Amino acid sequence: MSVDYGFNATLTARPGKADELVELLLSGLTEGNPGASEHCLVYLVCRSATDPNTIHVTEGWSSEQDHHRIFAGAAAQAIVAQVKDLVASEGPYTDYVPVGGKALL
Repeated sequence: MSVDYGFNATLTARPGKADELVELLLSGLTEGNPGASEHCLVYLVCRSATDPNTIHVTEGWSSEQDHHRIFAGAAAQAIVAQVKDLVASEGPYTDYVPVGGKALL
């Protein structure tokens, strides 16, 4: 399966909430959550090197339709609702179609 749709999102945590936000975002990888789906091929949560309250999320999906279908589900919507309580602001959201590269984790 190849990554045919992806995006980067930037979130700024409310003061004192960055660790909780990172933990919540990483919970998306547990069984039954969106990042654990066979259609989610890349799920990367990063903190800014200069601002620990800035969190970057990169996702790669088998298709845009799979992403939207899975994010419409109850598990994803529960995470999204919790994220909103921890975020002070959202930065750029950039969608893309990957053409190649490398990921080592």
